Amino acid sequence: MGYVFDPDRLHECVKVGVGLGVGEAFDRITEALSQAYPRRIAVGERRWHMNNAGGAMGQMTLLYASMREYIIFFGTPIGTEGHSGRYRSVVYDFVFDGEVWCYGLGDTDRQVYGPGDVTVLERGEVKGYRIPDHAWMLEYARGNIPSMLPFGVMDTLTSTLDLRTLAGTFAAYFKEVMRARRG
Repeated sequence: MGYVFDPDRLHECVKVGVGLGVGEAFDRITEALSQAYPRRIAVGERRWHMNNAGGAMGQMTLLYASMREYIIFFGTPIGTEGHSGRYRSVVYDFVFDGEVWCYGLGDTDRQVYGPGDVTVLERGEVKGYRIPDHAWMLEYARGNIPSMLPFGVMDTLTSTLDLRTLAGTFAAYFKEVMRARRG
């Protein structure tokens, strides 16, 4: 069974939002995704969820989720930094506003990603990352998505104890998984 989404096609969809205000970029990117992948992308009111993972905090809204793939808008208007996590999935971050800095094991210089760029976290790899001021991106992951969930919730369970956000995030994820199953 193959994947629904193609990273190159997603990158093209994200590029329509580069240079626009963030709100307009969300709308244009969602529209481009909906045209490229009819009936796959959640449209309408965006339900945002705080996300604490790997020491970093941002917010996210789900556009698609299944057991093998997800697409979210992720970002922060005030900056953050933390650990990427190490997954049995590949994670693509398509930046359309702001800047993201990354480094991998052994790197002595940072890689800087700005609007129109994509950073890829390969399966089994790890990075440190920083959003120095603000950044917004479309994040796409493919692989074993359930294996990513412990990393995504551990900060909530051990630090923030924001169980309302955790419940809302899981409810949104499972709702999208069921929608994806219906095709």
